[in-house]
This record gives sequence, structure tokens and C-alpha cells, in this order.
Amino acid sequence: MRITRFAAADEVSYGLVGTARAGSAAAGGEVIAELTGHPFGGRDSIKLTGTTYLIDEVRLLAPVIPSKVIGFGPPAPGPAGRADDGPGDGSVMYLKPSTAVCGPSDAIRHPALTRRLEATGELAVVIGRLCRQVPAEQAAAAIFGYACALDVTAADLGERDGQWARAKGFDTFCPLGPWLETQAGGELELVTSVNGKVRQRARVPVPGRDAAALVAAASNVMTLLPGDVLLAGAAGGAGPGGVALERGDDVSVSIDGIGTLTNRVEKGD
Repeated sequence: MRITRFAAADEVSYGLVGTARAGSAAAGGEVIAELTGHPFGGRDSIKLTGTTYLIDEVRLLAPVIPSKVIGFGPPAPGPAGRADDGPGDGSVMYLKPSTAVCGPSDAIRHPALTRRLEATGELAVVIGRLCRQVPAEQAAAAIFGYACALDVTAADLGERDGQWARAKGFDTFCPLGPWLETQAGGELELVTSVNGKVRQRARVPVPGRDAAALVAAASNVMTLLPGDVLLAGAAGGAGPGGVALERGDDVSVSIDGIGTLTNRVEKGD
């Protein structure tokens, strides 16, 4: 299932994304079937209201508002150094606040404080139930679904600070979307583009297997809540640095079988 969170007029709802049936006015196009309630109440509790929208008639929002976003990557240069007790691939864990999250087509605000803005396309792993200290072999059961994400970083501030709290924590520094895909599998290709030009290609961690290892690592440190997001980098460990962004750029991340997320960089405070 593809589950979206969207705004129609003044109402915010969840819905299922699908293709309009043959014979309808929108045949072949994408439509949203509105849902009642909240999908994290359990998949068996998801019910349709009977209302449908053309996807172009609504505004897609970030599919979740997590209590926290957890990323995995190389340590920032500086005195903090590399942690020897992080995830098995040698990467370290960092946090982005919930206020960094924004949705498809929302602007990424370029802060006046940074001269070097970068972004990395990521597979977002969305947690479906409260969990703590989950064994790796059971962690896949805690995953609700997957989405595209952009991990935006003020790279010069990270180098100056020697850690990532400020560099990765600005508002709009974690676009998510365009929806949640509850079923994804195999080795998926991730493509990051700027202004339509491909800038990076990577294989993402295998949904289920490799993603479960990240859930286990994170839940060993902190309790994960429904809707929390883990940013899974390139398969086999942290990849190269992010792509450079300037004001006015359109940056996109596409993942096989999940979708494409696009945001524009605009002047910030």
C-alpha cells in the first residue's frame, strides 16, 4: 500500500494512493482514497471514507511527523572523532528534530548562517510500533513502511562545530515523501538529481533485512515511537558527501518502487 498524508481545503487526512479505474474520468491517473483515523492504529483498522481525490487536487504533506529522525553517517570532522561502538558498518548515529521535517514540494530554506548547503538522498524507514532494545532478527516487524528523504546539511557549520546538531537541525532540513510504501524489497537504486541532472546514484539498504539492522541499533539506544524515521544511507556504509545546493535549485530523490520527492531551495532567515 501507498499511504499519503494530504491537505484538501482546510482538512488534513490520510489516504491510499492508487490508479483510477478504467472507464472513470481520471482513468490511468493517480487518485487518493481518503481514510478514516490514523494508520498507526493498526493496518486492520484502516477504513475508507468513500471520498476520492485526484492527486493534483490536493497538497501532499510529509507522510509522518516523527518525534525524532535518526540518521547514520560518518562523524563530522573535528575533535569528536569516530565512535567505535556505533552500527556495524562504522557509521555513527545522529539526530534531526521533528521541526526539520517538511513535505513534498515544500521549500528547503537556505539559512543565512551557512555558505555550503548540501543534501543526500536517503531511504526513510518509518517505525510502526513502540519498540526498545529489539533484536535484529525481530526488528523488521517494527517497520511500518518506507519513503524518500533528503538529509540536508549546512556542511561548513558541521566542520566548524565538530558535530551535527546545528548543521543538520535547521527547519526544513528533512523533506519526506511523497508517501509511505508499506511493501518494498530487493536492492533498490536511489538517484539524487539537481535541476534534472543526476548527481548521485547509490544502492540503498535492502528493506526488511538491512533496514532491520538499523532499527535494532537505534532501539538499543533509545525508545522508538510510531512514526519515527530512520535515515538509511547507501548500502555498505556511509557514501560520499552530499550534493551542493544553491538558492533556486530543484533537488529530487527517486527510489525504485517507492517514488520521487522534489523540493526547491529558497532563501531562508
